[in-house]
Amino acid sequence: MTSRVTLISAAMSRALREARFDDGCSLDASAAARARAAAGGLPAADRLLVSPTVRCRETSEALGLDAVETLELAGLDVGRWRGLTLDEVSAEEPAGIALWLSDLGAAPHGGESVRALCERVARWLESSAEFDGRTLAVVEPEVVRAVAVKILDVSGPAFWRLDVPPLTATDVSGRSGRWNLRVGRALGPSEDGAGG
Repeated sequence: MTSRVTLISAAMSRALREARFDDGCSLDASAAARARAAAGGLPAADRLLVSPTVRCRETSEALGLDAVETLELAGLDVGRWRGLTLDEVSAEEPAGIALWLSDLGAAPHGGESVRALCERVARWLESSAEFDGRTLAVVEPEVVRAVAVKILDVSGPAFWRLDVPPLTATDVSGRSGRWNLRVGRALGPSEDGAGG
């Protein structure tokens, strides 16, 4: 049985533009419009899921998806750093941010470690192998990074070196333990005029 998962990275928000840890803000009007315009380029799916963040839910709605909120696909819980910019945290807690960026098991913010996020997302991906059909999920960039780290079987520090632009699709196909990855496809009509 082959499973297919398409991860859609959420549209732009003020927090993302300002390099601010997610603060629950809504999408920009222009980002919501771009998501609505991209809706026709989505592949047909048998299962629609969405991360519980505001940005992901609003992206899903703008794409015209009636997706089920899925806690396993939640973004990274950054605890008390929520709403702060990376520069603010660096100024207030330089040792904490240095530890967080160098040790994937660290959670100096009191939330979830990057390692815990990667493990949670890896468990979700493996359980998705039991689903015969295509899953489409609107998620935060760090969820896409965690999937890539799992599939490519690369060391944890690679997590920080993966850029996930807004409103791009990352396709995963295969079987449990043997996945293939296609990254960074812009949403919109494919070259042959049909959705991806």
